Amino acid sequence: MKTALIVLLLLSLFPYAFAWISGYYRRQQLGTIDNKNPRQQYTQLSGPGARAVAAQQNAWEALGFYSAALLAVSLADVEIEHLSLAAILVLLFRGLHGIFYLANLDLLRSLSFVGGMLPSVYLFYGAITNS
Repeated sequence: MKTALIVLLLLSLFPYAFAWISGYYRRQQLGTIDNKNPRQQYTQLSGPGARAVAAQQNAWEALGFYSAALLAVSLADVEIEHLSLAAILVLLFRGLHGIFYLANLDLLRSLSFVGGMLPSVYLFYGAITNS
């Protein structure tokens, strides 16, 4: 479970990393970072800046799904045989997803999205069938 929790911590940092990246593009494309109306400013971004905002939103969504899977495993109080491997795969695929999002590689981004979801589905499956 330790590896899965470390992955949870690292995944929790992904949305903030994308926020920093989008901040860079806000300053580069728009000349300033408007912290009074940041969401309005996000809508003005284009290219990699807009993709950084979208990657941030997607990272929050994926974090919720992985967190729920870990909660299910914990509440079911079961030993998942490949828990550490599943966690590492989620981290790997989610990292690639963000890179592919920023690089505008849509097919690879979609494949990495699926690759990042499947281990969490496996965790849910293990929690459901072993409880």
